[in-house]
Amino acid sequence: MGEYPSILLENAVNQFSSLPSVGRKTALRLVLHLLRQQPSEVEAFANSLTRLKHEVKYCKQCHNISDEDICPICSSRNRDHQTVCVVENVQDVMSIENTGQYNGVYHVLGGIISPIDGIGPKDIEIDSLTERIIPEQIKEVILALPTTMEGDTTNFFIYRRLSALSLPEPLRITQIARGVAVGNELEYTDEITLGRSIVNRVAFNG
Repeated sequence: MGEYPSILLENAVNQFSSLPSVGRKTALRLVLHLLRQQPSEVEAFANSLTRLKHEVKYCKQCHNISDEDICPICSSRNRDHQTVCVVENVQDVMSIENTGQYNGVYHVLGGIISPIDGIGPKDIEIDSLTERIIPEQIKEVILALPTTMEGDTTNFFIYRRLSALSLPEPLRITQIARGVAVGNELEYTDEITLGRSIVNRVAFNG
């Protein structure tokens, strides 16, 4: 007999431990917890994940996760559609929304430029950002990427791309204030600090 008394148990632990930040001990606790639940509860749990994978959509405008082709933020008449906040991922949208300090719309890149990881400008949603500027009459782009070398590299690349556009009037390009500590990801920044960094955003000087 191996480490586990059941191959089914071991397979389930292997699946859970493949998730980020979930070690094998935590995975085992989660699996044993599910074993103690009613079959209907476990089936509902599994079904929610299956439906998420097969039915979730990405907003055609901002690439945020959505149940519809256009997410509720992009479709809202109460948002400032001429101000776009550029973020790395969906978690960042959720973090900024939780501050209650921002009323514009978003653009989710789906990553940041990282040559060491083989991620270049064509691997993230930069082209679709530039394509939004004129049709949506965007007046300001807020760069809200991680304050890391990769985040700064991506900021600069976007700044150069946007600055090269031929626009009827100048586009304001700003970045969140550096109240967010260097090396921090927005997801782990407290809401007050993040909210202030958006309100006190500064011009991006390239």
